[in-house]
Amino acid sequence: MNIVVVGGNGLVGRNVVRRLRGKGHEVAAASRATGVDIVTGKGLAQVLEGAEVVVDVSNSPVLVGEAPCDFFKAAIANLLEAEAAAGVQHHVSLSVVGTERLGDSPYFRGKAFQEQRIRESGLPFTVLHATQFFEFLLDIVEVSVYDQALRLAPAYIQPVASADVAACLAELAVRPPRNGVIEMAGPERERMSEIIQRFLTQIEAPYDVVADPLAPYFGARLASDSLLPGTDAHLCAMDFDGWIEQSEYWGASW
Repeated sequence: MNIVVVGGNGLVGRNVVRRLRGKGHEVAAASRATGVDIVTGKGLAQVLEGAEVVVDVSNSPVLVGEAPCDFFKAAIANLLEAEAAAGVQHHVSLSVVGTERLGDSPYFRGKAFQEQRIRESGLPFTVLHATQFFEFLLDIVEVSVYDQALRLAPAYIQPVASADVAACLAELAVRPPRNGVIEMAGPERERMSEIIQRFLTQIEAPYDVVADPLAPYFGARLASDSLLPGTDAHLCAMDFDGWIEQSEYWGASW
């Protein structure tokens, strides 16, 4: 099968590419590093020539402000147009659990727009909603820290390992389109403020966590269940302790 992974040099994309190639598929990793820019459309027609499936795991290089919304709007317009012209038969997209509930956030508003365009495109599709990656905990820290403290909502999250997400995407890419959304999450539900404190303790970061119900999450106000999956979500086995023990942070000398 001829498959193009958009964002194929990123955390999840590299893993998806490796898994699909390991199964004997012809796979192209599309990214700015390979001459493909989905925001401008540069290189898309060339990389999609002959493609049967597109797996889109691209992400905005900026996570705060209006930039993510602008990124997703431009990217999905160019990508769907190029896919239609190339005769792509299946569009697989990675999104986030809770996207439809977080319209106050430019990031999630952009993701919701992306999903709407996919549904309206007429292309067969599958959207995977995943909870926050364990690897994303550091990003939450970086955008939340101020003066040695982090103010975080006590909303619940159920993080998942990016490797499990990549395995699911690789499997979905070679299956028939669902024309709908699938949810996946990790096995443990924990308050964001508490798991971030656990993470900071493990990496010996000198920050204090303050639980604040009014603290924004990438511009959105969170209810206790805003980031939780539904009852039909696929739950993976890798928990926080298992992930941290095999991560780059375990035993690191800071």
